Amino acid sequence: ERMILVRLRDTGSAYFYDASDLNVKEDDYVIIEHDRGLDYGQIISPKEAILDTKSKEPPKKIVRLANDSDLKQIAENRSKSKEAFSTCLKKIEEHRLDMKLVHTEYSFDRSKIIFYFTASGRVDFRNLVKDLAKIFKARIELRQIGVRDEAKFFGGFGPCGRELCCAKFLKDFEPVTIKMAKEEGLPLNPPKISGLCGRLMCCLNYEYETYKI
Repeated sequence: ERMILVRLRDTGSAYFYDASDLNVKEDDYVIIEHDRGLDYGQIISPKEAILDTKSKEPPKKIVRLANDSDLKQIAENRSKSKEAFSTCLKKIEEHRLDMKLVHTEYSFDRSKIIFYFTASGRVDFRNLVKDLAKIFKARIELRQIGVRDEAKFFGGFGPCGRELCCAKFLKDFEPVTIKMAKEEGLPLNPPKISGLCGRLMCCLNYEYETYKI
């Protein structure tokens, strides 16, 4: 296998996929095997990675580079996602649920719709899921996310002037501590060491090994 990092859909998590002998480069869109069907993703890093031999599941594969027809369907899915977002907002109001809808995504083959939301606590959205399934005739997934995930969805630029790490290349969120800021000699002033999400900047984590004594 030749494992490379791919971000699922436009804002999903990053996973390693087997590219086999495909010639891919950064930012290419690809069609992939995922979650009992076909989906799409974007190459984050074309550099080969070492496969985790402890994993019991065989690696999922990149099926092909996205062609013109695939890219057209991806664009249509984005348009349909906006419509699904509006419909879900209305249903949330009808059910009087204490939740904030953040983002909506279709899988490539439109067999599933993912609704991302934030909430201060647990939300009983079972009736909402039933309503949405009847309307869209697809599998419905409601996924509660945190403020760091929300910043990743909307993107933006950090104080360094570069695109947010979470939106650009980070695979997963790692714990960030105030100790990491101390090691860099940064002023412990929350606004200066916090990202757009209001939490400690993710870069403090991966820079820590360089600065620690």
